[in-house]
Amino acid sequence: MAKAQTADPRYPIGQFETPSSISEQQRKEWIAAIEEAPKRLREAVKGLNEQQLNTAYRDGGWTVRQVVHHVPDSHMNAFVRFKLALTEDNPTIKPYEEQKWALLADVNTPIEVSLQLLDSLHVRWVNLLNSLKEPEWKRTYIHPATGKTVPLEHVLGSYAWHGRHHVAHITTLRKSKGWN
Repeated sequence: MAKAQTADPRYPIGQFETPSSISEQQRKEWIAAIEEAPKRLREAVKGLNEQQLNTAYRDGGWTVRQVVHHVPDSHMNAFVRFKLALTEDNPTIKPYEEQKWALLADVNTPIEVSLQLLDSLHVRWVNLLNSLKEPEWKRTYIHPATGKTVPLEHVLGSYAWHGRHHVAHITTLRKSKGWN
């Protein structure tokens, strides 16, 4: 779940809030959001030129290009974390420095490469997600940055939000610049 839309450009759809209980229906909705994320990201950047791709979505924020490359970076990490939690007992996952990743040279790769990567990754991820049974959603990992034990069903919700969150960065920018 996300808080209502806000005027804060960092969180155009609000911040993610984990519900106190998560139903099977909620999980299905989140899986659908993850399945749709590649298409929505592709639609958000459709027709943008190089100058537009190199525009930050907010003052001090990433460029559209960095956002496009960030989403598969983040979702690859999430996919691996799911697999770790499904195959190990409460593993401690490896965090990554997303701000530093966004500055690496591969950010200059054409965005189509990351869009294709996201397409393929999400096919595998959604297949995995659709196979999970009730007890598997309760499996956990430890995030060392927070020290918290995180159930996979909470991770599912946060990544359903994550895709929509970054698409909204781009679509909000497009609207504010009249790029529609």
